[in-house]
Amino acid sequence: MKLTGRVWIFGDDVDTDQIIPARYLTTFDAASLARHCMEDADPTFPQKVKPGDIIVAGKNFGSGSSREHAPIAIKAAGVACVIARSFARIFFRNAFNMGLPIFICESLKDAVREGDIIHVDGDRGEIILERTSERFETAPIPPFMQTLIDAGGLMSHVKKTTSLQA
Repeated sequence: MKLTGRVWIFGDDVDTDQIIPARYLTTFDAASLARHCMEDADPTFPQKVKPGDIIVAGKNFGSGSSREHAPIAIKAAGVACVIARSFARIFFRNAFNMGLPIFICESLKDAVREGDIIHVDGDRGEIILERTSERFETAPIPPFMQTLIDAGGLMSHVKKTTSLQA
């Protein structure tokens, strides 16, 4: 998996209410959720984000509730991946279940500026900051998790690999 995108920076402890505010949880419609993605953290983000952009954040990204709406909103907004110092455990699991690639990198947030272009090689576990050519390490996505992402998430994977049809 190779991704290239423009960086949007968020701080520490971005919770699921900031990712997708509770007032929009009356739907699972991905396009509707995308229109409000990150708006409580940055009210202009839904209008500025473009397909392929990348979120870079601090520690404990996705804390708060266990709602699956959060990774759905991010993915539907066109964000290619999220890179953070750390993730809340339930968000980490939900992201892969929904088919959103995420990466842990301790030092990237201190080096990037909003609008920078970064290159992510999820197979090698490498992130390159285009502006400086600086390289950062991240854990490669394990093959099974990559299978989930490629399928579009856990439920899509199950449907594709079994006779289960919903």
